[in-house]
Amino acid sequence: MLLPQPEDLVYMQLALAEAQAAAAAGEVPVGAVIVCRDEIVAAAHNQRETLRDPTAHAEMIAITQAAESLGAWRLEGCTLYVTLEPCPMCAGAIVQSRASRVVYGATDPKAGAVESLYTLLADDRLNHRPDVQAGVLAEPCGAILTEFFRARRR
Repeated sequence: MLLPQPEDLVYMQLALAEAQAAAAAGEVPVGAVIVCRDEIVAAAHNQRETLRDPTAHAEMIAITQAAESLGAWRLEGCTLYVTLEPCPMCAGAIVQSRASRVVYGATDPKAGAVESLYTLLADDRLNHRPDVQAGVLAEPCGAILTEFFRARRR
């Protein structure tokens, strides 16, 4: 794990804004932003309910947007900011996209595939291993999820 870079807080705040948009739409509040060479090339949030698509996680949508924006599927030189530790599906897509760096907020003890349940992004059997920075704005990233699920249980 690396030390956070100064811009990490700024971009994670933007990912949190995406998570808030997800919550407002009744979606699980996870947001993602992809930055490539100091330019935001994607911003997305969970849309599984809206699109009726089990793969419509924030990271998956952002990766697709970034590839379209850049005109290439390789996201080398790009950083993915996401409010929640990626699941196995999203971690696999991150490896396939060749994103250079992943920064996430809250850990996901039930489905996390970066450090919690699996360590897919560090698995040296895979052809690509992005740099990872965990825990950036972990408290607000976790709090929005906690409040969302607390409200749902009421």
